[in-house]
Amino acid sequence: MKKITLIGSGGSGKSTLARQLGRELNIEVYHLDALFWKPNWVGVLKDEQRKIQEELVERESWIIDGNYGGTMEIRLHAADTIIFLHISRYICLFRAIKRSIKYRNRTRPDMGEGCNEKLDIEF
Repeated sequence: MKKITLIGSGGSGKSTLARQLGRELNIEVYHLDALFWKPNWVGVLKDEQRKIQEELVERESWIIDGNYGGTMEIRLHAADTIIFLHISRYICLFRAIKRSIKYRNRTRPDMGEGCNEKLDIEF
């Protein structure tokens, strides 16, 4: 396992598992949320998202967590390991609420700088 992608619902534990695997396997972890959001929740354009991922997947090893369906094929085709976290929607919702309380008015470690944690109906 040298090129790992993690996908799953928000709150399923993708970022946590990515960090743990990164430590265990000594592989760099890339959180798509951190790469695709600029301060104050300004999204990166789809073309830039594709470019970022195309560059990442050319590296010798990586762990990438995140969904972003419009660019998912880039990661899936390049990965040697795909981990899909199929977690109950109730557990995911519980974890998302817990996370929003823990990081209230702060940016969590796997998110773009300047994007304070939020939980809204869009999520």
